[in-house]
Amino acid sequence: MRVTVGHLYPDYLNIYADRGNMAVLSWRAARRGHELDVRAISLGDPLVPGEHDLLYVGGGQDREQALIAPDLAARSDEIHAALDGGAALLAVCGGYQLLGRFYRDRAGADLPGAGIFPLETVAGERRMIGDMLLECELEPGERHTLAGFENHAGRTLLDEGAEPLGRVVHGFGNDGRSGHEGCRLGRAVGTYLHGPLLPRNPWFADWILAQALAHRLGEPPELEPLPDELERRAHELAAARARQRGGRD
Repeated sequence: MRVTVGHLYPDYLNIYADRGNMAVLSWRAARRGHELDVRAISLGDPLVPGEHDLLYVGGGQDREQALIAPDLAARSDEIHAALDGGAALLAVCGGYQLLGRFYRDRAGADLPGAGIFPLETVAGERRMIGDMLLECELEPGERHTLAGFENHAGRTLLDEGAEPLGRVVHGFGNDGRSGHEGCRLGRAVGTYLHGPLLPRNPWFADWILAQALAHRLGEPPELEPLPDELERRAHELAAARARQRGGRD
């Protein structure tokens, strides 16, 4: 089966190993007999609802975020339509921020958001940097840990009742205080975790792949296990670095 990915603004938002994340999805799909077709969508390019099984938005510097923010905000209806039609979405760091209602920079200027996630982000005085470990339960009764690296000045505030991606075990998370990290809305997930994210969290890579396949199959398939010894070791090393921070900062 061909899995079509719409990679938004890879020429602008590309500093957190975003192409590496795509390479991991492609490899894991191929091992199950599927083909990942990654299509770049940049400024002014059409985004046709129903055409993509997965939308991906990566991270970038403030300058690049400011350049693409109006274009991304103008796609709000198209992205909503894609998600309503069953597509999955993964947004990392800057992409995560800009899929909220707005991002307010340190000068007090608001970058418009696409309004996909029920949240808003305001830049703080101090960057939140370091290895991070989360506890997640994306499926009832199935608890996993996510390990990665965070580097952001933005304080992201979820609306009351919004579902976070996970609970912070070690690190800062959305705002350094709530104990929440990321946001989940059905098959759409946003997170500050990078470093990159998917190579060291194979269970999460497979969850994303299954959600994308569900766009065509109607429900997420059960993917056959892969020999993930190296990936699990990478996860363990990243988790150990996060634990050295002592506790939630």
